[in-house]
Amino acid sequence: MSAEEVHISMIQQMKRRISVRTYQEELLDPELREKINLAFRDNLGPFGGTVRFELIERELAQKDANVKLGTYGVIKGASSFIVAVIQEGSRDLEDFGYVLEKFILYATSLGLGTCWLGGTYTKSEFSKAIGLKGQEIMPCITPIGYPSQKRSLLESAMRLAAGSKNRKPWKDLFFNQDFEQPLTELEADNYATPLEMVRIAPSASNKQPWRIVMDHGKFHFYLQYAKDYGKMLGFDIQRVDIGIAMCHFELAVKELGLSGKWQIVKPSAEAEKITIPPNTKYIVSWG
Repeated sequence: MSAEEVHISMIQQMKRRISVRTYQEELLDPELREKINLAFRDNLGPFGGTVRFELIERELAQKDANVKLGTYGVIKGASSFIVAVIQEGSRDLEDFGYVLEKFILYATSLGLGTCWLGGTYTKSEFSKAIGLKGQEIMPCITPIGYPSQKRSLLESAMRLAAGSKNRKPWKDLFFNQDFEQPLTELEADNYATPLEMVRIAPSASNKQPWRIVMDHGKFHFYLQYAKDYGKMLGFDIQRVDIGIAMCHFELAVKELGLSGKWQIVKPSAEAEKITIPPNTKYIVSWG
C-alpha cells in the first residue's frame, strides 16, 4: 500500500465491505490496475507466510493461455479476478486469509467490488492462469470490478440464504477470562471496536468460527469448528476465516493507536484447565 494511502480508515472499509457477485462488464481503469499491482507488495502474513498475487483478465487469459475461467454462474459480469496463492506451511491458511482480506479492504477503499470464493470456481483453470507451482496452494480467489447497480436473482438468493446481514451476538463470540463469562462492550473498553470489526468480518457461509477470550490484557483467538463443514473443498476454510478475523482485529487496533502484537502463548484458561467448548482449538493471542 502506498504512503499516500495510509490515511484510509480500514475500520470504515470493514463497515462498507459487502460481497459483490454482479459486476459491470468493463475492464478496470489503468490507474486502478496500477494501484492494485502496488498493493500486491503488502503480502506478508502474521506468521511469516507470503502470498503471491496476480490480477487476471478473463478474456486475455482465454486468448493468450487458452484458459477458461468459470465460477459456475455464481459471479455475473466480472472481467477480472485476483488470484492468490501461498506456499504450504504450518500456518499457511491463516496467513492467506489475513493477507487476502487486507487486500480486499484496500480494494473496497477504491470503490471496487470483491467476493471471497472458496469452492465455486474452476480451480484447475485458475491454477493454469497463475502458473501454480509444486508447493503452492490456492485456497480462494476473488472477482474484482465495478459493482452493478442491480443484483442477479442468484445473488439475492445467496445473500438471503447465507444470512449475510446477520451476525452472532457478542455473547456467543467474545468471553471474559473463560468461556463461561460473556464479554461486554463496556468490559472490552478500548478494544470494543476491534472486536466489533471481528464480529462483522466475512466468513464461509457466515459461520463466524472465531471465539476470543480476553484475559489479563491479552486476547486469545480460538477456532470453533462447525462439524464436517467444508470437507469437500480439500482444505480447512475455517482456518482462512481465522486469518480474516486476525486482519480485522489488527488493522482496527493499529488505527486506534493501541499496542500489542501476535504471539503464541499458553492461555490461562488452558493452564488452569478451564473447560473449553467441544471442537474448539487455540490459535494465537494478541497482547
